[in-house]
Amino acid sequence: MFGVVEGPANRPDAKEERAPPKTKPRLPTNLIHFIDCNQGAVRAVRFNGDGNYCLTCGNDKSIKLWNPEKQMLIKKYAGHGYDVLDAASSNDNCQIASCGSDKSVMYWDVASGQIIRRFRGHAGRVNCVQFNEESTVILSGSVDSSIRAWDCRSKKGSAIQIMDEAKDSISSLQVSDHEILSGSIDGKIRRYDLRIGSMHSDNIGSAITSTCFTKDGQCTLTSTHDNTIRLLDVATGEMLGEYMGHKNAKYMIECALNRKDDHVISGSEDGHIYMWDLVEASVTKKLLVKRNKVIHSLSMHPEKDVMLVACENKVYMFADDFYEPPDDIA
Repeated sequence: MFGVVEGPANRPDAKEERAPPKTKPRLPTNLIHFIDCNQGAVRAVRFNGDGNYCLTCGNDKSIKLWNPEKQMLIKKYAGHGYDVLDAASSNDNCQIASCGSDKSVMYWDVASGQIIRRFRGHAGRVNCVQFNEESTVILSGSVDSSIRAWDCRSKKGSAIQIMDEAKDSISSLQVSDHEILSGSIDGKIRRYDLRIGSMHSDNIGSAITSTCFTKDGQCTLTSTHDNTIRLLDVATGEMLGEYMGHKNAKYMIECALNRKDDHVISGSEDGHIYMWDLVEASVTKKLLVKRNKVIHSLSMHPEKDVMLVACENKVYMFADDFYEPPDDIA
């Protein structure tokens, strides 16, 4: 004899329990404005540490500091011999690190615009640059297949450490409190643990254009030249998600996660920005910036649902539905 299971049908006065409706994700899908940077092609755009300002790197050999919400140019930094390919702000926003096609890494004073140090040692173009957590060391990745560490406090121009395990160009760098994450054209992502001096690699199998940690540091997000972005478990190397639909076969297209780490965002060679649900791996939004133009660089605001993307000579600012412009802007 089976017992009776009481459900809504057996209790007419009881309300059927339903899952709460899924809330709409807060994504930067609304174009607020764009900035014509007057630097030729913009090679990279980067928010600074608190998100109040951003840096743009141009093929006119300059770096520019902006207030992106007010579309206001704060300062221009000139000193590189060729294209500037990447830049980063120190944690107190008082210094800038930059790199470029002139094979050099530069360390700038933000207020004066003067070069504090010029580091040389790479044998080829320097693609990416990052500060360590204390902003005492600059790390740079180059087409010479090496990552080099430079001491900001030392007057010596030589690298204090060289990591040359890659077999091809270093395309992407990110630094956490104890790890260096790098992506290479040789198809491998490498994690250097600074606490125990070890290196771990995962073979993706296709040239890597961009890689980054999730905010909890438990996963890596990696974009590759086979039109695919992959989410990998840091501990096991297991692939947790695969995101497709965009085009990335020729250029260095960057990917990122939104503020809540629940959506994957990427540029594309077809002129769109793509956004995928992290768990379902389905395209949530597809935003047209400029048809058939390359959307290669993007930067997410550290605290707001705001995004900057670079395309040709402009930087476009996108925000979510709750964005409020500064008081002094109509």
